[in-house]
Amino acid sequence: MKKMLACAFALLSLNAFAAGGNVEAGKEAAKKYNCASCHGNDYNTPIDPSYPKLAGQHEDYLAQSLIAYQRGANGTNGRGNAIMGAQAKPLSRDDIRNIAAYLHSLPGHLVVRK
Repeated sequence: MKKMLACAFALLSLNAFAAGGNVEAGKEAAKKYNCASCHGNDYNTPIDPSYPKLAGQHEDYLAQSLIAYQRGANGTNGRGNAIMGAQAKPLSRDDIRNIAAYLHSLPGHLVVRK
């Protein structure tokens, strides 16, 4: 029962976190932190094919990815990438919410290949 309550609370917290990003503030934050330098000016044409296309990506996925980069490889549910770890460290929760909302609002060219 305690585990179910903890999971329900975590899901509610996640949904509350992902909601409410400000697209205009996210556009300014993306400029401030120079996200386009690697992910491309339109966020669909990264400078390296191994870098992800961010435009149109799900807002909650983007937010949780940035949080995971902040945690690093040794953190629970963290991601280990030296470049993104350094880029994500200074971001506030509002920055993350806003950047995720902005990138989600952009037209994307995500393709699933068969």
